[in-house]
Amino acid sequence: MDSLNAFTVFVQVAETRSFVAAGRLLGVSASAVGKSVARFEEKLGVRLFHRSTRSITPTAEGLLLLERSRRILSEIEAAQAELSQASSAPRGRLRVSLPLVSTLVLPVLADFMHEYPDIQLDLDFSDRLVDVVEEGFDAVVRTGEPADSRLVARKLGHFKMVLVASPEYLATYGSPSKVQDLQSHLCLHFRWPHSGKLEAWPLPPEPDGEPLKLPVSMVCNNIETRACFALQGLGIACLPDFAIREALADGRLVRVMPEQAQREGVFHILWPAGRHVSPKVRALVDFLCSRVFASN
Repeated sequence: MDSLNAFTVFVQVAETRSFVAAGRLLGVSASAVGKSVARFEEKLGVRLFHRSTRSITPTAEGLLLLERSRRILSEIEAAQAELSQASSAPRGRLRVSLPLVSTLVLPVLADFMHEYPDIQLDLDFSDRLVDVVEEGFDAVVRTGEPADSRLVARKLGHFKMVLVASPEYLATYGSPSKVQDLQSHLCLHFRWPHSGKLEAWPLPPEPDGEPLKLPVSMVCNNIETRACFALQGLGIACLPDFAIREALADGRLVRVMPEQAQREGVFHILWPAGRHVSPKVRALVDFLCSRVFASN
C-alpha cells in the first residue's frame, strides 16, 4: 500500500505542479508530500521533478512515469468499481436489440425475467444493422463476426443453415439430388431488410462464380413464415437448424440435399466497450451465454 500511495502522491504533484496543492487534495501537509516524493525518487533511483523556488515540473523520466502511473491508478479504480458493482443486485431498464429469431431467444428471455425481476427488458426485434452506441442499446445479439471496434463481443453459439421441405411436398414434386434440380421447385426465400437482397442459399455458385439464381415462390423477412409454409408443403426453405429442430426430429420436415447444402453461422452478444460493465448487462450476457445454445 505504501507503494500505491507513492504513485498517488506523485501523480497529484505532477498534475498540480505544487506540493501545497497536492497536499491540499490529499489531505496532508506540503512537507509530507515533499518527503513522499523524495523517498519515491530514492527508491526508483531517478529524479522525477525539476524543483525551483517558483515551480515544480516533471523531468523526462517523470513524464514517462506519469503516463504509466495514470494507467495503473485508472485500472485499480476500475477494478474497485467492478467489485463494488458485482455486489449490487442487477436492476433497471435494459434495452436490447435482437434478430428476428424469437424461437431461439424468447424462452431464455422469459427465464431471465423470472431470474431478475428488478430488470425491465426493452426488446427491439430487427435484422437491420443498428448503431449500438448511437441508438443507446445496452446490448445486441447478432450473427456473423463483430466488426465494430467500439463493442465487446462474446460468442453465444453456432448454428447451421439447412434446406428443408415437408415429406408431402417431396412426394408431390420429387426430392432434388443436385443443385440444378432446384430450378423446377418452389423456393421460399428470405429478404434482408437493410439491403433488399434475397439471402443466398448455402449452395455452390454457378461455374462463372455468380450466385445461383433460384425460382422464387415466396419472399418474407422472418423465420416463422418460411418454417410455417414449408410445414404446409408449399416449398423448400433455407432455415437455421435451431428453428426447426423439433420438426426435423418428428419427421414433419426433412433435410434436402444435406451433403451439398449446409452453412455454419455464429451468434454473438455485443455491448459498448468501456471501463465498467453494469450488473444488468453482465447478468444478461452471462445468462444468454449459458442458456441459449445449452440444449442444442
